[in-house]
Amino acid sequence: MSDQNPYEKLGVTEDASFEEIQAAKSRLIQQYRSEPKQLEAVEAAYDAIIMDRLRMRQEGKIKVPERIRFPEKLPQPPVSFPPSPANSPGGWLKGFWDNPSGGDMLVPGAVFVILSGLTVFYPEVSILPLVIALGFGASIYFINRKEQKFWRAVLLTMIGLLVGLGLGPVFGSLLDPQLNSIGLTGEQFASLLTFFIFWLISSFLR
Repeated sequence: MSDQNPYEKLGVTEDASFEEIQAAKSRLIQQYRSEPKQLEAVEAAYDAIIMDRLRMRQEGKIKVPERIRFPEKLPQPPVSFPPSPANSPGGWLKGFWDNPSGGDMLVPGAVFVILSGLTVFYPEVSILPLVIALGFGASIYFINRKEQKFWRAVLLTMIGLLVGLGLGPVFGSLLDPQLNSIGLTGEQFASLLTFFIFWLISSFLR
């Protein structure tokens, strides 16, 4: 290899591209990795080629592509920013909405069915506040266990309680004949509606 010029030592032509020179150097380094003298000759040939290319470039004998010389002239892709979820319609609701599995819906459902049964089979007015308080606590527990956000769980459950106890008497008065026929009072109906809302909130919100 001593009588060869640097290009011949690397096995490339004098008009080879920089990528081809780099590939030839890497290939020879792998080939002679256990021969220090050969590796030294490869490095020397590579350095000589780089210096020769630099000299030719300074003399104007090599035309450097404009994409290398003037990268700032290349058209830049427009910068796009993803839309903020909070600004998209309904984006704020995604933070509260949940897609529960069957088990996530079944367990709260069973609890609120039991509480509804106590409301129906023990119609004493004195027991209703206790049963509703148990449902309120159960709703907070089921919502809080999803993301460990206690005060959000309290807020959502409080809204459900207000909606249930607010709409219960309204619908109860409209359905009074039907409720009397099945032995339900207006207070019981309001409690059942509240438990249903608690189940919806604890299953589908977080």
